[in-house]
Amino acid sequence: MPLLLLFIVLPMAELWLLIKVGSAIGPLTTVLMVILTALLGVTLLRIQGFSALLRAQQKMAAGELPAEELVQGVFLAAGGLLLLVPGFITDAVGFLCLTPGIRSMLVGGLLKRSRGRVFMAGGFAANDATRKAPRPDVIEGEYRREP
Repeated sequence: MPLLLLFIVLPMAELWLLIKVGSAIGPLTTVLMVILTALLGVTLLRIQGFSALLRAQQKMAAGELPAEELVQGVFLAAGGLLLLVPGFITDAVGFLCLTPGIRSMLVGGLLKRSRGRVFMAGGFAANDATRKAPRPDVIEGEYRREP
């Protein structure tokens, strides 16, 4: 269902909005706005991405885990990607991801929800006391060799 929304509904909504805005302010102005938001997004991503990278390096040098900086980096990358996609809806969501205050709230909420869990490759939460390590399938039985 999320893929349906992502690949069918979102482009249709973007196209509808681009047509509405283009008919209201003109097609050339609309195209220039889309190009301007992409350039502004790339600039913001570069500035904020470098600062997030520097904060992560400082935390690692201090011996701390840069969890918040890594999650902020994911939000920055998603925001930059959304700003490069032509359309006003993706631009709005991309700017939300690149706005420091909103991004900090989103990252804080995400980290708070996942606190105390360390996820490993198999989807097993190592620090979660409610789960136990997965056991391999054991089949008990007897056998004998026949000559």
